[in-house]
Amino acid sequence: MTTKALKPNKVVAPGLVSPKRQVPTSIEFPPYAISGQPPPPSAPLVRTFEELEAMRKTGALAAEILLRAVAEVAPGVATDHIDAVVHEATISAGAYPSPLNYKGFPKSVCTSVNEVICHGIPDSRQLEEGDIVNIDVTTFRDGVHGDTSVTVFVGDRKGEVGFDGAVQNLVRQTYSAFKAGIGTVRPGGRVRDIGAAIEGHAKKHKLSVVRDFIGHGVGTEFHTNLAIPHYFDKRHDTEFGVGMTFTIEPMLNLGVADAEIWDDQWTAVTADKMPSAQFEHTLAVSDEDESGSEILTKTAAGECAHDFYE
Repeated sequence: MTTKALKPNKVVAPGLVSPKRQVPTSIEFPPYAISGQPPPPSAPLVRTFEELEAMRKTGALAAEILLRAVAEVAPGVATDHIDAVVHEATISAGAYPSPLNYKGFPKSVCTSVNEVICHGIPDSRQLEEGDIVNIDVTTFRDGVHGDTSVTVFVGDRKGEVGFDGAVQNLVRQTYSAFKAGIGTVRPGGRVRDIGAAIEGHAKKHKLSVVRDFIGHGVGTEFHTNLAIPHYFDKRHDTEFGVGMTFTIEPMLNLGVADAEIWDDQWTAVTADKMPSAQFEHTLAVSDEDESGSEILTKTAAGECAHDFYE
């Protein structure tokens, strides 16, 4: 098998973006679905029992859809195809794809390839052997959102054939940093604990942490007022309380942490065009589990696309 090693100077070029996909009016829309403008966040940081129950179901759906999307990843597959798969799977489940028309975003999923940090717009560009791609799925159903993402090696799922060793290390250590951040979440802990763990791991492995994009509260709103930096900042001293829900989604870079935005006003790329990786789960702070938190974006069977890295 012929493979291409991912090189630091391999730059992703934008492709053609297909028309926005439609959602049946029988499906519940989030407030921004028509206008493109979400209202100012006002939801409390702690979810009700009923909201948490709904988030478990919606999060499980997001995990299922992400697994379907990952199964489509292969050389020659356009990211627009992944968008179509995610869109159809979402509406077939009676849910709304949260990214669609959020502040005008034109697609139902984010696909971020190589040096694209986040918010990549699916288009006609075909994935190539040696690429890495982050697929970011968010679903809205029963009045709540579930948000999850994973970075995948293209061509050889283990990332062993045709991949630069530094890229292999980037992806795997980003996952380890992600897990370290999750491990700090417990009642009485503080938001800054997450960033301390992630940044500490990144520095140990000579990776940089993106500061321009962070985790966020999520629930009845796609983004609540709660900010979750992936770097240490002592000012982020919000204490975790049982029932708080938010994402942890660190973006680590092989080179500098700085980002640039394409003319589409969405696609964020590394300033030096070196690769970036990301992983994401939606969590709830819990006093019913020894870990102190519950991952809401796993399937009903307890599976998720992240299991590959365990």
